[in-house]
Amino acid sequence: MGAGHDHGGGEIRHEKPLWIALGLTSAFLIAEVIGGLMTNSLALLSDAAHMGTDVLALAISLFAVRLSRRPPDAKRTYGYARMEAIGALINGALLFLVAGYILWEAIGRFSQPPEVASTGMLVVATFGLIVNLISMRLLKAGSGESLNVKGAYLEVWADMLGSVGVIAGAILIKLTGWTIADPIIAVLIGLWVLPRTWILMRQAGNILMQGVPDGLNLEEVRKALAEFPGVTEVHDLHAWALGSKEAVLTAHVVGDDAKASGEQLRLSLIAMLDERFGIEHATLQIEAVPCIEHEVHS
Repeated sequence: MGAGHDHGGGEIRHEKPLWIALGLTSAFLIAEVIGGLMTNSLALLSDAAHMGTDVLALAISLFAVRLSRRPPDAKRTYGYARMEAIGALINGALLFLVAGYILWEAIGRFSQPPEVASTGMLVVATFGLIVNLISMRLLKAGSGESLNVKGAYLEVWADMLGSVGVIAGAILIKLTGWTIADPIIAVLIGLWVLPRTWILMRQAGNILMQGVPDGLNLEEVRKALAEFPGVTEVHDLHAWALGSKEAVLTAHVVGDDAKASGEQLRLSLIAMLDERFGIEHATLQIEAVPCIEHEVHS
């Protein structure tokens, strides 16, 4: 059995950047909603909608980070590490809903493009871009370590792109009067967000369904175990993830002489799994012969 492992999401140490990003985003959201209504810009309102999901996403991320740090207890022996996957799944669902609504609203504006106050649209979007860039910088480091923070980072990334699109649209409308550019940009933002949101939700769903962690080839693991000196057979091999990084593996291993060298074989296999595959928590059952359950299912 593995020992001394933290299952509670202790690797996630990005709470302060999340708080700062939440404060900046919340403050600007109010300004962007007012600006979008005053300028009658769908692109600006779509960016505000994404900013609104940012606020909720960052709040969910903070809640998940705090809860995932709670230690294991009698009812949740693995702790709360999967809260980050739940947070990411909720964030993805929010993005899907917002992108879908913006696409639907944009379709109606293609036939009758309304008047848009391009100057106000440009000013608000520029401030939005600054806020997005600051938030992105704050969250970038954590996005590579936590699926939950990655979800928040993706939300801000989408907003940054949206701000750039709104700025481009405002300039185009100001120079040419081509107001249909507003819904076109809104559609482009939605189409950019949807596939990336799907990837995020698929990753979170894989964790919640106890799927094999991304980047881990289970057949290679099986082969490495089976070919290890002293091993004659491997069965009941399972691998899943508690969170973004906490890969867990269990397996039954049949050794040449379990009584004489079972403990040493187990320790050697655990060290190999850690070194070759980055699996820090492995629970291995060493057997002299295949267990009865395996023989029944064979």
